[in-house]
Amino acid sequence: MTAESFTGPVGSAPAPPGGRESAGPLPPPAERGTTLVPDRVVAKIAARAAREALEKRFGAPPGRLGLGTPKASASVRGGSARVALALDLPYPVDIARSVGVLQELINRRVTALTGLAVDEVDLTVRRLVLTDGPDRRRVR
Repeated sequence: MTAESFTGPVGSAPAPPGGRESAGPLPPPAERGTTLVPDRVVAKIAARAAREALEKRFGAPPGRLGLGTPKASASVRGGSARVALALDLPYPVDIARSVGVLQELINRRVTALTGLAVDEVDLTVRRLVLTDGPDRRRVR
C-alpha cells in the first residue's frame, strides 16, 4: 500500500479508488448517522472483559486457575447496555468484594470498547473452584 497525500479542503474526503471524485464535503460528524452495536457483539466483548478482569483480580488467567469460560448476554437500547455474566470464582475468596471489583472492571472495559454507557453488570457466580492459585501453598 502506498502513502498518498491529500490536499483537498478540510472536511472533504480523498477520491475513492478508481479516480472518481466525491460528491462534496462530508457532513458534520453529528449528522453522519449512528453506529449500532448488536447485543451479540456486546455480549462477546463483555465475556472477554470478564476474562481480563478475572486475570487482573486474581493474578492469573482463568484457565490456569481452573475456572470455566465466562458466559455473557447483553441488551442494548439506545446508547446504553445491560450486561449479564455467569462466571466461576476461585475459592477461597471474599465473594461480595470480588464481585464488586469485577463489575467495575467489566463496566469500564465494555464502555471503553463499545462507547456505550453500561447501566448494569449483573454477575452470577456459577461455582467456586478450589484453586492452587499463585498465593496458595499446599501443606504436605
